[in-house]
Amino acid sequence: MLVVHNEKILDFIKYRYSLGDIQRLSAFLSENDVLRFPQLENGLFPAALVSNQTEYTGYANVWLRDNVYLAYSHYIIGQTAIAVKNIQTLMNYFQKFQRRFINIIEGRVNPEKIRERPHIRFEGRTLTEIDQVWQHAQNDALGYFLWFYCRLAREKYVQLSPDCLETIALFSLYFQAISYWQDEDSGHWEETRKIEASSIGVVVAGLRELKRLLIETEINLTAENSRITPAFLADLIEIGEQALYQILPAECLLPVPQARSYDAALLFLIYPLQVVETNIADQILNNVIVHLQGDYGIRRYLGDSFWCRDYRLIPPEIRTTVSTEREGWLQEQGRGLNLGEEAQWCIFDPIISAIFALKFQSTGQEKYLNLQTHYFNRSLGQITGKDSPVGEFKCPELYYLEQGKYIPNDATPLLWTQANLQIALELIKKSLSQ
Repeated sequence: MLVVHNEKILDFIKYRYSLGDIQRLSAFLSENDVLRFPQLENGLFPAALVSNQTEYTGYANVWLRDNVYLAYSHYIIGQTAIAVKNIQTLMNYFQKFQRRFINIIEGRVNPEKIRERPHIRFEGRTLTEIDQVWQHAQNDALGYFLWFYCRLAREKYVQLSPDCLETIALFSLYFQAISYWQDEDSGHWEETRKIEASSIGVVVAGLRELKRLLIETEINLTAENSRITPAFLADLIEIGEQALYQILPAECLLPVPQARSYDAALLFLIYPLQVVETNIADQILNNVIVHLQGDYGIRRYLGDSFWCRDYRLIPPEIRTTVSTEREGWLQEQGRGLNLGEEAQWCIFDPIISAIFALKFQSTGQEKYLNLQTHYFNRSLGQITGKDSPVGEFKCPELYYLEQGKYIPNDATPLLWTQANLQIALELIKKSLSQ
């Protein structure tokens, strides 16, 4: 069943597109600002466009992970200047807080003190840290930056100054210092710490890209009196790969409550990172489709309490707090979460469309183009309609149950959703052009 919230978009949705159809659709989306990306002056993006009513979400701030996806989506469509400005500003941020890497590398600070780790959420205009308890142990976010920065450097889009090289070197030493392959972090969803495949995989992707950069450019990379060599990186990558494949296709093999068989964050290891082998990638993809896919979007994981049923009845300060406090509050109130009542997110369908795009483009098999189209259409169907409380032509973060009906949450439009839709749109153009 294809759910379409916007009747005007329904006129453009087809089960088999021509390139002309996609060009007309693209123009229509542009006319209605569906893919409008407001930037700060320094090139960073807020997580979402917020109003006075939704400011409580904190989504006016900058998330490292989201910004890498936003930069990457502009890179994919050829707007490399936007991507480069963004990634260079993120580099400026890391240089400003280099001490957070160095203190852990040199053993001055225990990485178990989470607020002493590099902060992955910050005030974007001033590049200042936010004085708030937060789950900053997010190795995946750091891995994404390393991956995309090194990719842009390999392709000569960013200039590698001595200061930038030193900062990049610190990433690999930091990952070694925290033993990233067995480090319990909060991952993509900023929740209870655990050893999770999605975080290990992103770090592996970042280290691989750094290794390629070293080999192709023959640069001298040093930091903290340590020389970073391809051999050093190969060892660091290998131990991560071994840990990764012991867990996959699951997300976490630790005992309950940390155990998790299915998590949609694993999709990102397939696209854009392409860091897992085909047979494992297919298992991950099938697990998400079978166990997490809903009519309105895709659940992050089973039992997810974020924007669960009737979430607006929860006080705002509890809605936006760390997951352990939120789940504790729900327990105290006797509000159990039934399976199937989890929020259904809008960031994943475009990624699945992109995964099938790569399959079609490498094999030419029609079934993959059909699946690419299906998940692209699901993504379009998630764009809000005229009766939406958040307004029409917006890409939500997710749909959640309120009084028995699925509606968009307050973080609408979410720029990460827009970025992923922009990627899916570009890849369907590419599929139809070959």
